Amino acid sequence: MTFRIVQLFVSCAIFPALAGCWSASPNAVVVYTALDSEFSEPIFADFSRESGLRVLPKFDVESTKTVGLTEALIAERARPRCDVFWNNEILHTLRLEKLGLLAEYTPAIAKTYPAEFRSARGNWCGFAARARVLLVNTELVAAPQRPASIRDLVDPQWQGRVAIAKPLFGTTATQAACLFAAWGNERAEKFFRELKANAQILSGNKQVAQAVAAGQVAFGLTDTDDAIVEVERGSPVAIVYPDQEPGSLGTLFIPNTISILKDCPNPEAARKLVDFVLSPAVEEQLARGPSAQIPLGSESQLVPRIETPRTVRAMQIDFDEALDKWPVAAQFLRDEFATGQ
Repeated sequence: MTFRIVQLFVSCAIFPALAGCWSASPNAVVVYTALDSEFSEPIFADFSRESGLRVLPKFDVESTKTVGLTEALIAERARPRCDVFWNNEILHTLRLEKLGLLAEYTPAIAKTYPAEFRSARGNWCGFAARARVLLVNTELVAAPQRPASIRDLVDPQWQGRVAIAKPLFGTTATQAACLFAAWGNERAEKFFRELKANAQILSGNKQVAQAVAAGQVAFGLTDTDDAIVEVERGSPVAIVYPDQEPGSLGTLFIPNTISILKDCPNPEAARKLVDFVLSPAVEEQLARGPSAQIPLGSESQLVPRIETPRTVRAMQIDFDEALDKWPVAAQFLRDEFATGQ
């Protein structure tokens, strides 16, 4: 018997709601979460202390967690096991909404979040975002030469000296879909072809941030949670929130999203957890924590270490349109970036 199988049996024995052993319980709520356990579990613990409800989380592996959890929810649609889906991005949440798998629930606190970050149908709410930023090595790039736009990633003067994560998964893929929606197919395809020719393509956003910090590249496109790690380590780096000039795109903010599954086993407990997670206290906790999640709610306090859509120009994006663009964008990106992988 393999270690993985032993783990499965132990999990089912100790926590009946885990590893395929879910059941309805008035004293528990089952959460599928793509946010790293080190950030989400303290919040679940606080909720349990306050509510008396057990939180039974299901995580997935780092490389496929958003996709893997979404596919699990789709596979379980006839008999939902999950009550609450806490996603660390938005496009796959919109997929579930489009498939009719999400319940309608709009807590009063949701109205403190900008309309563009919540479902018009009351199926989900976005909160605690990450921004897509340029991280610059300050020893390699003098202040006057620092990039100001994602377009600088395709400037030939930086050929081989910039980096992005492979745009097939996660926030890099979400940003690609948003660019296809904002620019149209032709312009977006041109940008990504130029990017492929000009940049080092790395396995993830963390690797981009580390490469910048190590001086392996001059700058790269990454997320604020990975960038802030290098800033606070004292690495020779600076964060640039791109495209701030009038008429430019603005910086893309990608929220966490929280939603309740339609016909879930524990709907009352699910609503209590959603109310708790959307509270200003939780947004502030996530903002002050190691991942520096960005507060979106108007009642949440600003945190000086990070910018928000209230302090910098944010990209205005119709996420539903981005989802509609994703099939075309995904096929193009697979053809361009998956070769030889």
